[in-house]
Amino acid sequence: MESKRGYSERYEQALRMAAVAHRPQSRKSSDLPYVTHPFHVSVILLRHGFSMDVAIAGLLHDVVEDQGIALSEIEAEFGPRVAGFVAALSECKRDAQGNRRPWEVRKQEVLDCVRQAAPEVAAIKAADTLHNARCTLQDVRRDGPEVWQRFNRGAALQLDYYRRIVQVARERLGDHAIVDELAELVAELGGEVDKGE
Repeated sequence: MESKRGYSERYEQALRMAAVAHRPQSRKSSDLPYVTHPFHVSVILLRHGFSMDVAIAGLLHDVVEDQGIALSEIEAEFGPRVAGFVAALSECKRDAQGNRRPWEVRKQEVLDCVRQAAPEVAAIKAADTLHNARCTLQDVRRDGPEVWQRFNRGAALQLDYYRRIVQVARERLGDHAIVDELAELVAELGGEVDKGE
């Protein structure tokens, strides 16, 4: 049984791994250290009652695809369950020749993987999207529609992807509060996009 104390050595180790791995990165919308994103993802998961393994996977969900941390390292440190969650959420961004793979293909693969994986994977993806969409909404309200120029695709495609994540999360998690929160936020973001058109 996991401790209900406010401190967990495993969580601390995962936070350190994420902080070191993401040290060279900044958030797309600011000069904030990238690690603020996975930290928020893990806090969202804990707030919604998910286990420490799920929160740790939330902290580490981008270290494989963005920073090349080996899944074997995650498994050795945090166990096969955490490594499995991270594997399910890690995009393959480049093909065998080193060329960047199309955004649409990668995002469809993520949706397909989340649809077939354990429900906890859908929760992590929902928390990830919740934080990203919330940051985007704040940026759009502050800076206007030009915010969408920072993204690989424009507002319509990004919003469509967020809506598809809501749909898959609903399929996997039902009426869980994390899905409700994400659905409300994506609808709010959609309203801002409609205003800007």
